[in-house]
Formats: sequence, C-alpha cells, structure tokens
Amino acid sequence: MAQHQPTDLLLHQATRVLEVSFADGATFRLSCEYLRVYSPSAEVRGHGPGQGVLQIGKEKVNITDIEPVGNYAVRLVFDDGHNTGLYTWDYLYQLGKQFAANWLTYTTALVEAGHPRQAPADA
Repeated sequence: MAQHQPTDLLLHQATRVLEVSFADGATFRLSCEYLRVYSPSAEVRGHGPGQGVLQIGKEKVNITDIEPVGNYAVRLVFDDGHNTGLYTWDYLYQLGKQFAANWLTYTTALVEAGHPRQAPADA
C-alpha cells in the first residue's frame, strides 16, 4: 500500500501543470515537462544504474490523458507519444518533495550536454 494517499489530481492543460494533493495536506504543482523528463519508465531511467537517458526538447510537452492503474498509480499519456511510465502515488509525492534538486539536476545536465533549456514562447 502506498505511504502517501492522493486526495485530488487536477490537470491544468493550458499551463501544462498537474496538481496533486495528498492526505497529509501536501499539494504539488508539477509541470508536464518535469513529469516527462522524470518518467519512471525504462525508456527514460534505463534498465540499471547510470543508464538513464537525458530527455531533450520537452519544454512544451503536455499530458493528454491520465489513466488510473489500480489504487496505487496513474499512467500519464504525453502528447509526444510517451505513455510507458507508471507514476505511483509515492513517486509523485517524491517528485514534489524533491522538485528543486531534481530540476537543478535536469537543467544542469541539459547545459552540460549542449542543449540548454528553451522556455516555451507561451510560458
């Protein structure tokens, strides 16, 4: 059973943000870009330590569908065709709590790879 139970899940497609609230009172506003580049799928994370694949060009990605998976997760379907990650409630909570560190890691990796993040024109 998940340690963190959601109470609300709301997709704001116009701003490309998924808002997730939990029973402990925590609420996180997670951008679709952030959720896409931190997808728990093997395509993004790889099959073992150090095998992750840096996701480039995801600034304008959006979520087109949210599919419940039992009582423990959701599958997020992105408009770039990615749909293989299962986001457990605990993983979404972790993404919210660790947002600042994760975002810095991601944007630093983009710069180091020669692909600095480009803010969407409509942001």
